[in-house]
Order: sequence, then C-alpha cells, then structure tokens
Amino acid sequence: MNKDLINDIKNQDYSTITETIEKLLSEQVKKNNTDGLVLGLSGGLDSAVLACVCKRLKDKTLALIMPDTAVTPKSETKDALKMISLTGIRHKIIDIDPIIRQYTNCLEPDERSTGNLRARVRTNILYYYANTENRLVLGSSDKSEYEIGYFTKYGDGASDLSPIISLYKLQVRELAKYLGVPEGIIAKKSSPHLWHGHQAEEELGVSYEEIDSVLYCLFEKHQTLDEIERTTKIGRTVIEKIHQLHINSEHKRLPACKPNGERHED
Repeated sequence: MNKDLINDIKNQDYSTITETIEKLLSEQVKKNNTDGLVLGLSGGLDSAVLACVCKRLKDKTLALIMPDTAVTPKSETKDALKMISLTGIRHKIIDIDPIIRQYTNCLEPDERSTGNLRARVRTNILYYYANTENRLVLGSSDKSEYEIGYFTKYGDGASDLSPIISLYKLQVRELAKYLGVPEGIIAKKSSPHLWHGHQAEEELGVSYEEIDSVLYCLFEKHQTLDEIERTTKIGRTVIEKIHQLHINSEHKRLPACKPNGERHED
C-alpha cells in the first residue's frame, strides 16, 4: 500500500474544515427557520465528530443515544455519554430493544434485515424529535461509506444535513484528533453494531485504508483502474471489489426511479 498516498489523504486543513461545517450548521438552522439540530450519538467515530462540531451550537442541539440493549455493547453507550460530558449537549437515552421486539414478533427472522431495521427505527426516532422540536436531522455518513453504499437506505442514510459526507474515513479520524475526541473512540474498530459482533471492515472484507486509497484515486485523481493499481500498490482484486461496491450501491445515492428511466427529484 502506498503510504505517501495515505498521508496525502490525511493531510488537510482541519481548522478550515471545522469552521466550514460549523458555518453550514448555523446557516441551515437559520435558513430553514428551525430551532436547532438533532443527531444520533452511537459512541462511534463519525457521530463523536458530529457531537464535537455541534458543541458551538450545543444550546440548539439534541443528541439521541439509541442502543438496542440486546446487541449494542455497553461500552458504546459509555463512549456516547463520554462525548456528552465533553460537549455539554442535551441528550436522551432511548432503548430501541422493545420496538425491535414488537417488529420481530410479527416478522420471519433474518439477521441482516433486522440489523437494517434497527437503523431505520433510529432514523424514525430522530425524525420524531425533529418534528416535535422543530429540528434538522444530522447524518453521520462519511464519503468512504457513502460511496460504497455502506449505510442503510432510508436508515442512517436519511438526513437533512450531511456535515462530513465530503470527508473520507481517514480524514474523519484526523478531524477527530483535531477536535479532541478521546483516543479510545478514534482507535476502536468501526462498527454500526447492527447485530452481535458486527465489525465494518470484517463485513466489507477490505480495510478503510484500502477503501480510501482507491476512492481517492477514483474521485479526486480521476484515475482508471489500471492507474489506481499502479498508484495505490493495492491488488487488482481488492480494487475491483471496492469499485464494484460503488457501482452496485448507486441506487442508494439516487432519487427513486420514475417510468421511462426518469427519477423523482422532489
């Protein structure tokens, strides 16, 4: 793997990036005549970064911690509460296990579908509080996961604002360091915890260093797969897998289709 390329990806002006995100949030709250923001705080890296950038707007921010206590490790909720202590954001803890049980009592069992159901239930709750408190929902998708479709359609992929969607996972980690996110949160393995033992890189079969290297060359350098192979020094099989993940997940990033190939824009 090309370490110089990885350093290029990481080497960004995180002060300016932070200011840009904070400005976006402030402007959108005002522009949309809302009373603030609501975010799902999982204890993971991406949502921890969101909590930090919302610190300046903490009086206008509500964080919802929504574990499913049947599958969510207790350490995740502890990390989420650690971010609350660091930022001073108002929060609520809502155990979604009873909601999931009600659904699964009526449905045939399927682990992956139930995992995606958890993501969609959390989004429903976020929008419930967005409605009741006149808030905008923040999405926590980063560019790496967005471009390979590693999110639940109409689940964690649904939001009003996506503050870190232009940042690769490696850049989000660096931003987290800049913002003072605890090292334990930065260093731990990424996971949406949609089922027992769920680990992102294990499920994907590739590392975020590989994902970011390939996507960076594809989108920022506009390279062909042959050029990406030479630049990244990553095996062709891995490159093609990441590229195929992007292609196969296109439907997640587009509006719904109309007849004759048209797409709904509203």
